[in-house]
Amino acid sequence: MNGIRHDDDMTALLSTPVDADTLGRLHLRLEQAAERAGLVDVAYTTVDSPVGRLLLAATPQGLVRVAYAGEDHDRVLEVLGRQLSPRILRAPKRLDAAAREIDEYFARRRQVFDLTLDLSLSRGFRRLVQTRLPEIGYGQTRSYREMAELVGNPRAVRAVGTACATNPLPIVVPCHRVLRADGTLGGYVGGVEAKTTLLNLEAAA
Repeated sequence: MNGIRHDDDMTALLSTPVDADTLGRLHLRLEQAAERAGLVDVAYTTVDSPVGRLLLAATPQGLVRVAYAGEDHDRVLEVLGRQLSPRILRAPKRLDAAAREIDEYFARRRQVFDLTLDLSLSRGFRRLVQTRLPEIGYGQTRSYREMAELVGNPRAVRAVGTACATNPLPIVVPCHRVLRADGTLGGYVGGVEAKTTLLNLEAAA
């Protein structure tokens, strides 16, 4: 009988709904314990913005990924698990500075990001292009050809386009400021609407 009562008690416990506050507290305890034990290689959170919900991810070296909802956040985390480390945890406090600066950017209170970046997801020519993108000032634009010339390879216009399209840190590393030679938008990881929003935001400052 004791065993039956125990099973009944366990069933009742498992079937009791857990409110969001309790889940939040449990996750916070998990987050803190994992941080203390040094078990978090990639911390992430999500934030709302005028261009949709953004995933922010960071390693101990810095902000490593900004992803649009259209990229599928679950898939992005899966790829980060393969490329960087499977020790990934939602840990918003590690992304507080990034979230704050992105909020300030969209509120037109920030024109330059002051974040430590982890560029380990990029290699070779793509990384070279991405490191030069912040040289395009707020509210300014460059063509893909001009970027190719800037990095010392005027013929590499297509490769510059690929570097912009695969930029793991959109918004913070401003690939949205690169346009086609005729002034049209070109492609963008967040979609044409997001690119237009960002350019209009900066133009209105």
